[in-house]
Amino acid sequence: MPNRDECAMTRIPLFPLNTVLYPGMPLTLHIFEERYKQMVGRCVADRQPFGVVMLQEGSAEARPGQVVVPCRIGCSAVITQVQPVGMGRMNILAIGSERFRTIAYDDSHAYLSADIDPMPYAPVDSTQSSSLVVRLRGLVERYAQMLSQAENATQDTLSLPDDPLELGFLAATLLKSPMEEKQALLEIPDSLTFLEQVLARYRREMLLYSISARMPEGGELHTPFSIN
Repeated sequence: MPNRDECAMTRIPLFPLNTVLYPGMPLTLHIFEERYKQMVGRCVADRQPFGVVMLQEGSAEARPGQVVVPCRIGCSAVITQVQPVGMGRMNILAIGSERFRTIAYDDSHAYLSADIDPMPYAPVDSTQSSSLVVRLRGLVERYAQMLSQAENATQDTLSLPDDPLELGFLAATLLKSPMEEKQALLEIPDSLTFLEQVLARYRREMLLYSISARMPEGGELHTPFSIN
């Protein structure tokens, strides 16, 4: 009789990318390589997700024989839209589904596959997270406004989810941080700790922005500021 771990594992195709995907977040991709055309075709036909894993080494366009080292923890993605654009190429929209850990790789196909073990996030206790969520929500709103001003763009109304984890996933996605930091957030096992670390990164980003915005060129900062 198979043990619990064997029952939990599932084999899915992998798409190594220079990005980090969180549950519930959208991912748009232009599919042009034959191996990924095959992969997407299989996923659509079988109604199967694929896994998004950040690359530690190598390139998403790496050829057979070239070294590719993906991170062990990634997020599955469900394809929701496929738009053919000619010559077999396509644009797809996928939505992050569930975090997972890779157990073993399979390179018998043109694309990489892996046996995975789901790593679902535990629900967050609202009594523990309510104050944290209020602070994070405020910082995300200010951060989005800051980015719009820095890019001289018109800010669309940002609809923030009520669910603490959904808010955390959106907040982590919006951060203009190195992908290594976003991967570190994805790998945090505890849901409440994940939210605390996302909040900490927002406080850091807002602090750095406050300093740079008030620092005259070649001068010293005299204007007080607060990120509370």
